[in-house]
Formats: sequence, C-alpha cells, structure tokens
Amino acid sequence: MRFLLCGDLVGRVGREIVIKEMPRLRAELELDFVVANGENAAHGFGITPKICEDFYAAGVDAITLGNHAWDQREALVFIERAPRLIRPLNYPAGTPGRGTALVKTKNGGEALVVNAMGRVFMDALDDPFAALDRELAACPLKRGADAILIDMHAETTSEKQAMAHFLDGRVSIVVGTHTHAPTADQRVLPGGTAFVSDVGMTGARDSILGVEVEDALGRFVTQMPARFRTAEDNVWVNAVVIDAEPGGAATAIEQVLRPAG
Repeated sequence: MRFLLCGDLVGRVGREIVIKEMPRLRAELELDFVVANGENAAHGFGITPKICEDFYAAGVDAITLGNHAWDQREALVFIERAPRLIRPLNYPAGTPGRGTALVKTKNGGEALVVNAMGRVFMDALDDPFAALDRELAACPLKRGADAILIDMHAETTSEKQAMAHFLDGRVSIVVGTHTHAPTADQRVLPGGTAFVSDVGMTGARDSILGVEVEDALGRFVTQMPARFRTAEDNVWVNAVVIDAEPGGAATAIEQVLRPAG
C-alpha cells in the first residue's frame, strides 16, 4: 500500500495546487490513499463544505483538522454530515464531529485515520496519549484496520516524537502537522511505524508560515494587532509518501515536494 499525507494546506493557493496536482500525484506515485490537513484551507483559517467537496473530487480520501477546526462557524454544523472530515480526537466529549474515520482504500482495504492535538503550547485539551490508547484498543492494527494513520497536530517536536514512540508498532504512520515548517527526521521506527515530526506546509514559500511577510513581521516588531493575509508567491506541495506492507507495518517514508505550474 502507498499513502500520501499532505501538510497544512494554506489559503487559496494551497487549495488550488492540491486540486490541480492530486490527480497527477495519485497516478505517478501509484497511491492507494491520500490524507490532507485542511484546517487552514479557508483563507488560512478553517474549512468550508465547498472546500471539502473540491478536495474529495481531486482525489483526497480524508481531511484532518487541528486548532483552527472551528474558525469557519459553519464547520460546527456541517462536520456532523462529513464522515471523512476529522477533528482532533481529544476534544472534550460533546464536541461536534469525530476524531477518527475508517475509510476504504483504493486496493479495497480499510485505513483508520485519526487526528490528535498536542497540549504543549496549545489549548488545554484532553490527554492525546490516553485518547489514542483507547481508540487503538477498540480498533487495533490488522484486526480492526489494514493501516492506521495518525495526524499529530502539535507545536513541539518532542511531543510529536514522544507520540510516535508511544505508538510504534501499533500504527502504520504518525505524521506531525501544525508548525508549517518541514523537518528532516523522516524514518521508520523499530516497530514499523513511519514518522516525521512535521510534514510542512502546502502553500506559499515566500511567506512566514503562509502569511505575507510584512504582516507577520509587523506583528513581531511592533507587538500590535495586524490583519494576516495569505501569501501567494512560490507555491509548493509539501507531503510525505509512505509504503506499507499488507499487515500495516511501514517500510519506507519519503518527502514529496511539488512546485506549482
């Protein structure tokens, strides 16, 4: 099986490059399953039903979220009708939506996609380690799913690395998102779990985390509120492709970079 996990899609340019390139990527890389983090897809903040449908039509199988899940208020309602739109598992009980989805893959198997959010320098949510422990007890690798993919949406590399080691051998893939800056530590852990601390951002490289440089820089220099505009220059897809055996153990992980045009 071959999986592609695409990093935080930022704004219009992030959406457009994924919609344009995904059919080609699926064919060229012979992909069985694609996950994209869409929490910044709507002008950099949240996601809408139309954006979800555009991603699905382009070949994205499941969409994960994060701390911007509810920035578009309509998401609080439509997420209940969107079984492949996955918000962090460790939100408190009663939060709309779901933290997991069991989705069919191209080769006829089933992949469990789970979104979890870290707590270091983030909102104080429930324990992501305990939440994932419970979920994997209910749907274990091989018996409950042919592959298990975790989007660990967190600020610190240490928390994401800790989660990967905590889950090593129990899931196929742990990919970090949120910081928008790709790390160079992709590897397969001893138990057969593919991992990278952060897959990076799909959006404008000539920016500060997808925001126009002058907007973000002004906030740092003056400490005054500023309107953040999504940058649009030098757009790239940032993703990782993972090979996994039929039993769900990963065998390889590789960075995928694709420029617009």
